[in-house]
Amino acid sequence: MDIRIKRIYEDRAKDDGYRVLVDRLWPRGISKEGAHVDEWLKEIGPSNELRKWFGHEPPKYPEFKKRYAKELHEQPELLKHLRDLAKKQRVTLVYSAKDEEHNQAVVLREVLRS
Repeated sequence: MDIRIKRIYEDRAKDDGYRVLVDRLWPRGISKEGAHVDEWLKEIGPSNELRKWFGHEPPKYPEFKKRYAKELHEQPELLKHLRDLAKKQRVTLVYSAKDEEHNQAVVLREVLRS
């Protein structure tokens, strides 16, 4: 499976393949047209409670990964949907967080590949 991750604020590239926005909230400053996403799976983003608890604080990331992975495994139909897409074509998980190492797209890709 070819699964990539990319910030939504980066330009779309021809080799991005199928672009899926994996944020629960729509990214600030991006129009629907400017996002160039094929699908918005807001339900696969971290719950509001988990998102607020994490607050993009790197020291909380290990616990965030555990909690978010648990939430993901409670949504097998969404994981199956993304895996099925990735078996057919390249999928780019698009997210808005500034931190490129500590965000939900990184965790989601790990879960999808496992």
